[in-house]
Amino acid sequence: MQKLLSLVRAAVEKYNMIEDGDKIAVCVSGGKDSMALLLCLANLKRFYPKQFELCAITLDPYFNGEGADYSEIQKICREYNIEYLIKPTELYHIIFEVRKESNPCSLCARMRRGLLHDTAKEMGCNKIALGHHLDDAAETFLMNLFSGGRAECFSPVSYLSRKDLYMIRPLIFAYESDIERVVNKENIPIVKSRCPADEKTHREETKELIKTLEKKYPALRAKIIGAMQTGNISHWGIDENC
Repeated sequence: MQKLLSLVRAAVEKYNMIEDGDKIAVCVSGGKDSMALLLCLANLKRFYPKQFELCAITLDPYFNGEGADYSEIQKICREYNIEYLIKPTELYHIIFEVRKESNPCSLCARMRRGLLHDTAKEMGCNKIALGHHLDDAAETFLMNLFSGGRAECFSPVSYLSRKDLYMIRPLIFAYESDIERVVNKENIPIVKSRCPADEKTHREETKELIKTLEKKYPALRAKIIGAMQTGNISHWGIDENC
């Protein structure tokens, strides 16, 4: 946990993700990334010089009309004195039963973002923390390049003027393998996704492509991140927007 926490602190400080008085909503799906993020920020809060509040939000898609069991997450939030809201949604019903989307991930992401933004504002938050890690960033860059011919990625910090909300991604210096090791070693509970599209996405294809390319081009993911920082692609460099 200490190594992962140090990577989180490095990202937070490099991109000025946290300021005194912030109230940060952690988007908790129950997967390994969001759970690791929640615990890292909860531990960071104990010693970080800037004082901030934490809360957690879970948007339950209600797969097959049934809510998931988030009781283990509730226990962790009680232990760390974190306000936790589980919000039932109709995501599964709308996307898979009504719309019968052939590409469900795109619509789901848009709908989840809207719900998350509104819920965070209702809870009095000014920032939302997302669990994207270094692998996600490298994959997103390649997906945008190959599919749309765009050299861009999500930003470490982004501002939503319509909602007056900041989105922060404190795990962007951590590899997915770093997170997996911590989750396994610390026995952090996770809620397995029941999404019918899980592991059948364009992102999974890109993940496998990077694994193949890294056999010939070692540390490709780190090189992609370094290139984005050097070129200040999507504000990955240090500038007035970070």
